[in-house]
Amino acid sequence: MNPVFLEDEAAMEAFGAKLAEVADKGALVTLSGNLGAGKTTLTRGFIHAVGHTGAVKSPTYTLVEPYDINGRNIMHFDLYRLSDPEELEYLGFRDYLDGTSLCLIEWPEKANGFLPEPDLAISINVVKGGRQISWQSFSKKGAQIDQHLTAAFQT
Repeated sequence: MNPVFLEDEAAMEAFGAKLAEVADKGALVTLSGNLGAGKTTLTRGFIHAVGHTGAVKSPTYTLVEPYDINGRNIMHFDLYRLSDPEELEYLGFRDYLDGTSLCLIEWPEKANGFLPEPDLAISINVVKGGRQISWQSFSKKGAQIDQHLTAAFQT
């Protein structure tokens, strides 16, 4: 997918909302980008789009924030403070990959060698005046999400 330019926070949240429309339960979506790139903003757009009305904060210290919204189980992971991928084993991370929860994972590179290949990997780069976002699919489920996102954001 060619990169898509998102001009502001509202555009990033709108992207997250579009992702929520097309990502089904059981999907594993990784979010990569530097500090302040907009990973949590994208996640906030996703979580609000499925019906959550409260705050959506990055689970930097707890590593995971679970949401059960309108019958959808969503797990928001922030692995920034993870010092060793093995720590995920103690969290019972594999239990979240049971096909019923959608997992959004910030800082997936902190769990190299432990995380399975995602269905969809999203990269966010800060560019002058906004963000450049691109994605790549790694499964049939990811390819379906990719197809819908590409159609929605073709310029």
